[in-house]
Amino acid sequence: MKALLLYPKYPDTFWSFKYALKYISKKAAFPPLGLLTVAAFFPEDWEIRLVDLNIHKLMEKDLQWADYVFVSAMLVQKESVSEILQEYLRLGKKVVAGGPLFSGTTEEYLPIIDHIILNEAETTLPDFFRDLKEGNPKKNYRSSGFPPLSMTPIPRWDLINIKDYASIMIQFSR
Repeated sequence: MKALLLYPKYPDTFWSFKYALKYISKKAAFPPLGLLTVAAFFPEDWEIRLVDLNIHKLMEKDLQWADYVFVSAMLVQKESVSEILQEYLRLGKKVVAGGPLFSGTTEEYLPIIDHIILNEAETTLPDFFRDLKEGNPKKNYRSSGFPPLSMTPIPRWDLINIKDYASIMIQFSR
C-alpha cells in the first residue's frame, strides 16, 4: 500500500509567518509534527510520502501514486482541506482524516471522507490498520483517555527536509 500524507496550507495570517520567513531563508515556521508522528505508526510494508503544502505544491503525480491520502488539519487550514478534498473526489482516492479540524466538524466531513480517525493515534491507528488489513475498516475511529507519551513513537523526520523549517518541535506532554 502507498500512503500520501498531506499537511494543508496555512492561510496568510499572523501564525503562518509568511512574510517573516523569507528573511531567515525558510519555507515554513514548523513541520507537521502530528503527521510525522502518525507516519511512525504505519505498517512496515507501506510506502509513505509526506507533502507539506506550506512547502510544496500538490502534484497530480503524488495523488496518482497514492492508494490512500491521509490529511491532518486545524480549523485555520479548512480552506486548503476543501481544495485537497476536491482533488481526491476527482481522482476517487480513499481519504483518511484526523486532527482538530475533523474532531470539531466530524458530521460535516463524514459523508465525504472515507475514514475519520480522532483523538489519540496511539490507540486509534492500530485499530484502523488492523481493520483495514482484515478488509473491514470502519468509517469513524475514536479513543477515550490519554495514553502515556511512552506509547508515542519517534516522528518520521526522514520524510521532510528539516532545513525548510524555522523551528523544530518535540512533544513532551499532552
